[in-house]
Amino acid sequence: MRDFDQITAFLGEWGPYQKLIFILLSLSSIPNGYVGMTMVFLADIPPHHCRLPFLNSSYGGLGYNLSIPTEEVKGKIILSRCRRYTEQGDSDAVFRNDTEGCLDGWVFSKERYVSTIVTEWDLVCDHEWKTPFSVTVFFFGVLVGSLLSGMISDRYGRKLVFFATMAVQTVFSLIQAASNSWEMFCVLYFIVGLGQIANYCAAFILGCELLSKSYRITFATLGISMAYAVGYACLPLFAYFIRDWRMLLVALSVPGLLYIPLWWYIPESPRWLLSQGRVEEAEAIIRAAAKKNGITPPDVIFKQDDTAELMEKEDVDSQKKYTWLDLLRTTNIRNITILNIIIWSIVSLTYFGLSLNTPNMDGDPYLNCLLASGTEFVGYMMMWFAGRYISRRLTLSTSVLFCGIMLLLIKLVPAELGALSVTLAMFGKISITGAFVFIYLYGIELLPTVVRNMGLGVTTMASRIGSCFSPYIAYMGTYNKVLPYIILGCISIICAILSLLLPETKDEELPEYISQVKPLQWWVAEFYQNQNQNQNNFIGQVYSHIQEIDVAIAIAVNLIVVHLGF
Repeated sequence: MRDFDQITAFLGEWGPYQKLIFILLSLSSIPNGYVGMTMVFLADIPPHHCRLPFLNSSYGGLGYNLSIPTEEVKGKIILSRCRRYTEQGDSDAVFRNDTEGCLDGWVFSKERYVSTIVTEWDLVCDHEWKTPFSVTVFFFGVLVGSLLSGMISDRYGRKLVFFATMAVQTVFSLIQAASNSWEMFCVLYFIVGLGQIANYCAAFILGCELLSKSYRITFATLGISMAYAVGYACLPLFAYFIRDWRMLLVALSVPGLLYIPLWWYIPESPRWLLSQGRVEEAEAIIRAAAKKNGITPPDVIFKQDDTAELMEKEDVDSQKKYTWLDLLRTTNIRNITILNIIIWSIVSLTYFGLSLNTPNMDGDPYLNCLLASGTEFVGYMMMWFAGRYISRRLTLSTSVLFCGIMLLLIKLVPAELGALSVTLAMFGKISITGAFVFIYLYGIELLPTVVRNMGLGVTTMASRIGSCFSPYIAYMGTYNKVLPYIILGCISIICAILSLLLPETKDEELPEYISQVKPLQWWVAEFYQNQNQNQNNFIGQVYSHIQEIDVAIAIAVNLIVVHLGF
C-alpha cells in the first residue's frame, strides 16, 4: 500500500484546512496549562500560629509573642506554627514553659491570601500531609485517566476521547469549587485528573496524525505546547487578582465551556480510521479537507490495489482488538515501552517538582510562577529549533543533562545569593520543560498507529507515578531549599544517559504496525556498523568481538525483562 502521506499529498502541507486544525487543537490546550498547576496557589500555606482565645483573632501581635515559643525555619526566627505554651490559669493567663498543640485552632496571615484550602480546612501541623497528598490524588487521577483514555482512543477514536475528557475536566472543576470538605475536594480533584492529561494527549495525537510530518515538530513545540504555556502564564495573573480559592477555581474553569463548538470543526483522524478498516469514512474526511483547501481531489483516493492490500493487512493485524499487553508483545516494542516508562517518569517528576516548588523559592510567589511559565516559551522555542536540525536522541539527552547540571550547581551557591539560585533553577526549568514536551513528539514517532494512543497513555500513566511523588519533593523545600534540587539533578543525569538508547526517528514516516517498530540503538553495535570497512584487518576482528559481546548483553537484558514478567 502507498504511504498515507503520499496518498494525501494533493492536499498540500499548509492550506486553510491544516491551519484551522493547527489553531483549534493548539487553543484547546490552554486550560491544561493551569489546571495541573492551580494547587501552587490553592494549597499554598500562609504564615500561621496557634489561636489563643483570650486574644483578638488578628495575625501576630505582642500577646502572641509572649504566649507562643519561637522556632527557626529556613534561617528565620518565627512564632511556632504548631505549639503554644501551656496556660497556667484562665483568669490571669499566666503560662508555664511547657508547650502543647494548637487546641483552639490557628490564625492565618491574610497578607497574601483571603483563603486557600489550607486555611479552609486547617491543613497544617498534624494534618499538613494532606496538602501534598491532595496533589498526589490529582496525579493519580491523571495516571488512571491516561491508561483508560489510551485504550478507549485506540478502539473508539481520538475525537471521542478528546471532547469527553475536556468535558470532564471543565465540569468537575466547577463542581470542585463548591466542595464542603477536604475529602470531597480530593475526590473531585481525582476526577479532574482523569480528564486533564488525557485531553492533552488526544489533541497532541490528533494534530500529529492530521498534519504532515514537516509540520509535526512545529505543532508539537510552537502550537499545542505554546498554548499550554499561555495557560500556565495566565495562572499567576488570575491568582494575583483573585485571592479566594473558590472564586479562583471558578474563574479558571469557565473558559473550558468555550470549546464546545470545536466538535463541528475537528474531524476524526483518517490514519486511525484506516487502521480500523473504515476506508470510506477516512476518504470522506480527506475530501472535505480538499474542499476546504480549494483543491479538487482525485476521483479515487484509495486505489483498488491499495484498498485490497489494506484489507489484507487488517485481516491479520488491523482488525485485531489491541490491548496494553501488545505494548510488550515483541522485543522491539517491549524495549521501547519499558525505556519510555523510565524516561517519562523521571522527566515528569523533575518538571512538576520544579513547577510546584516555586512557592519555596526566594522572592514573590506570583512573580516566580510567572517566571516559571515564561521558561515554558523559551524551552519550547529551543525544542522547535533543535527538533528541526538535531537528532531526536541528542536533543532529548542534552536537554535533560543540562537540567541536571544546573540543579546540582545550586548546592554550591551561597545562601545570600538567592537570586542566583532562582536563576539556575529557571535555567533547569527551561531545559526540562523542553524535554517534557519533546518526549510527547518522540513517543508518537516511536509508537505504531494501531497502539499509539494506548502506548502514549501507558507511558503518560507511568510518568504520573513520578508526578505523584513531585508534591513531596516540593514539600521537602519547605524545610530544606537545596534538597529538592539535589534529588532532581541526580535523576536527570541518569535519564540523559538512558535517552541515548532510543532509536532515531527524525524525518521518518510514522510506523503503522507493531512490526515496524525500531530496535534500541546499542552504542557499541552502532560503533561497529560504522567500522564495517575494517572487518578484514585486526581492528575489524576486534570490532567483531565487541559486536558479539554487545549482542550477548542485549540478549541478556531481554531475558531478564521476560523473566521479570514484562
